[in-house]
Amino acid sequence: MRSFTSLVLLAGVASAHYRFSKLVINGETEATEWKSIRMTKNYQDDHGVTDVNSADIRCFQMKAGTGTATVAAGDELGFVADQGVTHPGPVQFYMAKVPDGKEINTWEATGNVWFKAASIDGTNPTGKTSGFTWPTYNKKVTSFVVPKNVPSGKYLVRVESIALHQAQSAGGAQFYLACAQVNITGGGNGTPGPLVAFPGAYKSGGPGLIFSWQTTSYTPPGPDVWQG
Repeated sequence: MRSFTSLVLLAGVASAHYRFSKLVINGETEATEWKSIRMTKNYQDDHGVTDVNSADIRCFQMKAGTGTATVAAGDELGFVADQGVTHPGPVQFYMAKVPDGKEINTWEATGNVWFKAASIDGTNPTGKTSGFTWPTYNKKVTSFVVPKNVPSGKYLVRVESIALHQAQSAGGAQFYLACAQVNITGGGNGTPGPLVAFPGAYKSGGPGLIFSWQTTSYTPPGPDVWQG
C-alpha cells in the first residue's frame, strides 16, 4: 500500500472516479449493474458528492430500486467499484431497517434510521505526517461482515468511500456512495445504534472531512460502529 503523499501526487494525474453498482454475495458477483443497488446519479460519469447537506448524501439515487439481494447475518457482503477505489480515504458501511408496511423499492430512509455497521480506516504506523496507507485503495471490491446480531428483515445498506485527496478545506471531501436493497436472514435480537440521519450525520469541514499535509491521526466521520 502507498503513503498518502504518493496518493496525492497520483491524484493530480489520475482522473478516474468510480461508482458502486454491483454486489458480491457469498463470493459471487452480480452479473449486471443495478440489480440490487439503486441506480446512482453518477451512472454515466462516476462523479462524487461533495455537499453533505444535500439529499444526495443519503443514497445518491436517480430512481427507485427494483431488486433485493438475500444475505445471511454473519456473511460477508461486498460492493464492486467499477474503476476500483482510486482515491485515498476510508470506506464505511451503514444500514437502515425498512419499517414494517413500507416498500423497500421506494422507502427513502429519512430521519435517524442509519447505524454504522463497519468502517475501514487508514493506518499510520510511523505516526508521521503523510504516513497514511488506506486498505481499500485500488481495490475493486470493498466488503464487510453483516453483524450476526442484526435483526432479520429488509434493509438499505449504504456504502461510502470518502476521498480525501482534496479535503484540505471544507467541502473538499468527495463521497462515492450507493445503497443496496438487502433482505437479511438468520439475524439476532440486537438493537443497532446509535442512529443518525443523512443528511445530518456529517457537517462540512467537520471531524473526518478535513485532511491536511500535517495530519498525523485520523478518525472517520459519523457515529461509532455498532458492536452488535
